[in-house]
Amino acid sequence: MSSLVSVIVIVWVIYMIVKKHYPQAVLLMAGIILLSWAVFVNGTSILSAKQSSGSTILDVFHTIQIIMSRRVAGLGLTIMSIAGFAKYMDYVGASKSLFALVASPIKKIKSPYFLLVLCFFISQFLVVFIPSHAGLGLLLMVTMYPILIRAGVSKLSALGVIGCAQYMDVGPGSGNAILAASMTGLNPAVYFVKWQLPIFVTTTLVLGVVHFVVQRWWDKKEGYVPNVSAEVLHEEMERPPLIYAILPIIPMIFILGFSPLFKSPIKMNVVTAMFLSTIIAMLFEFFRTHDFNDVLQGLKNMFAGMGNSFTTVISLIVAGEFFAAGLVNIGAVKSLTDGVQGLGFNVYILIIIFCLVIAGCAFLMGSGNAAFFSFASLAPKLAESLGISALSLVLPMQIMTSFGRVCSPITAAIVAIAGVADVNPVQVVKRTCIPMLVAALINIIFLFIKF
Repeated sequence: MSSLVSVIVIVWVIYMIVKKHYPQAVLLMAGIILLSWAVFVNGTSILSAKQSSGSTILDVFHTIQIIMSRRVAGLGLTIMSIAGFAKYMDYVGASKSLFALVASPIKKIKSPYFLLVLCFFISQFLVVFIPSHAGLGLLLMVTMYPILIRAGVSKLSALGVIGCAQYMDVGPGSGNAILAASMTGLNPAVYFVKWQLPIFVTTTLVLGVVHFVVQRWWDKKEGYVPNVSAEVLHEEMERPPLIYAILPIIPMIFILGFSPLFKSPIKMNVVTAMFLSTIIAMLFEFFRTHDFNDVLQGLKNMFAGMGNSFTTVISLIVAGEFFAAGLVNIGAVKSLTDGVQGLGFNVYILIIIFCLVIAGCAFLMGSGNAAFFSFASLAPKLAESLGISALSLVLPMQIMTSFGRVCSPITAAIVAIAGVADVNPVQVVKRTCIPMLVAALINIIFLFIKF
C-alpha cells in the first residue's frame, strides 16, 4: 500500500510542477503527506531520538527545521554567495567586458557554420564564469546573436547554439555541481577538475562538430540559404573597461588556486572567494567612478542576488530534500531499488535507468535545478543499496539532468531567447535535441570508462 501511495504522490508532484504550480509548495505538501503516512500508518520513527522533538506528529514538521538548518548554513550559503556575486557582476558590467574580450576573433571568420562552432566553444568558456543558463543565454542574445545573424547564420541555428550555452552544469559556480560535490563528499574544485572537466571538454569538442552538421542539415531541410555578409557587428556595446573582464574569473582563480589540487596550505571555500572577489570588484568600481557612496550602494545588488537565490534555489533544495525524506521514510526508495535490482539488470544498466528518469523529469519540469534538487538527496542511499560509490551515480545523474533541461521548450532560458528572437520555443529545442542526444551517449560511455 505504501508503494502505491508513493507512486500516486510522485505522479501528482510531476503533474503539478508541469502545470507550473509553485514547486516548493508542491514538494512540501508531498513531503508532509508521505511523512504523515510513514508515522500514522507505518508507525515509522522519522527522526532519531537525539533529533526528535518528542512528538511523532511534530517530527513531521520538525524535519523541515532540521533540513533547513543544515542546508542554509552550508550549501545554501555557498549558492547564495555565488548568486550574489553574479548579480554584482551584472551590475558593474563585468560580464559584458568578458564577452567583448573573447568576441574579437569572431569578426574575422567568414564561414557562417565555422563561426557558429566558434561561438559554441566561446559560450562553453563563458559558462564556467557565468553559471546561469538564462543569464548567459540572454547575454549572448544581446552580444553574440547579432554577430551570427549579420554573418549569415540562420536565426534558428543561432538559437540552437545559444540554447546549448549551458548544456552542462559545470564548475564550482554551478548550484547543481556544488550539490553533487556535497553529496559525494568532494571539494567542489576537485569535483569539477577531476571528474566533470574530462567529460565536459570531450563532449564540447564533439558537440562542436555535431552543431556544424546538425544546424546545416536543419537549414537545408527548412530551405535556408546562408547569406554571408561582410557586415559584422562593429558597434561597441556600452560596457566598462576591458580590464573588468578579469573580475568574473577571480573567484575561479581563488577556488582552484587554494584547493587540494595544488596542495595549497591555505584553504579558501567558495563563500570566502565570492565575498573577497566582490570587495576587489568594488575597488575597481571606486577607481573607475571615484564615487565612494555609489560604490557602497552598489553592494546592495549582491545581497539582493543572495535573497533572490534563497527564494528560488535554496527553498527548492530544502523542499526537495523534505520530499526525499518522505520517500525514504515511507519505504519508496527501498521498494524502488529492490524492484529494479530484482529485474536482474547489470549495475551500469541501473545507473543509466536512473539517469534517464532524472533527465525526463528535467524535461518535464523545464528545470535542471528542480529535478536534481528534488531527487539528488536520494542518490547516496540508492548508490549504497546498489553497492556502488555515491560519485558513480551522482555524477552521471547531475550531468544528464542538464541535457533534459536544454531539450525542454518550457525551460526559462529557451523561452527567454525564443522570445527575444520572436520564434516558438519548440522550434528552438528541435535544434538542441540531437546535440543533447549525442551528449547523453558520451556521458554513458564515460560512465563505463571511469567507473
